[in-house]
Amino acid sequence: MAGHSKFKNIMHRKGRQDAVRSKLFSRLSKEITVAAKMGDPDPDKNPRLRLAVQNAKGQSMPKDNIARAIAKSQGGEGADYTEIRYEGYGPGGTAIIVEVLTDNKNRSAANVRSYFTKYGGSMGETGSVSFMFDRVGELVYKPEAGDADTVMEAGIEAGADDVESDDEAHTIICAFEDLSEVSKALEAALGEAESVKTIWKPQNLVEVNEEKAGTIMKLMDALEDDDDVQNVFSNFDIPEDVLAKLG
Repeated sequence: MAGHSKFKNIMHRKGRQDAVRSKLFSRLSKEITVAAKMGDPDPDKNPRLRLAVQNAKGQSMPKDNIARAIAKSQGGEGADYTEIRYEGYGPGGTAIIVEVLTDNKNRSAANVRSYFTKYGGSMGETGSVSFMFDRVGELVYKPEAGDADTVMEAGIEAGADDVESDDEAHTIICAFEDLSEVSKALEAALGEAESVKTIWKPQNLVEVNEEKAGTIMKLMDALEDDDDVQNVFSNFDIPEDVLAKLG
């Protein structure tokens, strides 16, 4: 299982500490509600809901919040959300995929397009950049889950395709269609994961210079700050010395 030493740079993760905690919970709640509404409200009978709940638990979302999100799906409350994927190019020829859950497609399209335009990018048609990515499952465990060999062995037994361990986390990659089963097997072996989700993993990375890196980071921040946006993925790679300068 080959590692991906710069995988942490691929997706500009949310996580600006307490300032974004409520936004994170809001997005997790939306995913839970949508998953429960589309299928069975019982996580054991609904793989998508099970993964959404597991991901929420991994992010320390209170049980009451999770229960309310599921109940909301059954009570006819709230808006009907549509899943949309936008694709485009950012500065330096970088490819970007934006996943949205929205109750207003026109608003979301206009907002996402405006972010691309403001920061020197351009939106494309569906499929214009996704061919440069693989749709896979990703599970992230804290270092306390075990040493690298233990997690590697658990990943192999669970049917994962790749395991990478460092001082910050264990990242396990599996086939998109296998995520639910791999998640169950790893939960039995290692406990609940910190994060369980499907991602767009780039096949190749595009290294960017300091000027382009700063603009890309602003574009990613603008996209992730939008309430309709659930996830943002890209194939940019920022060298460590450039990251240090950007702070």
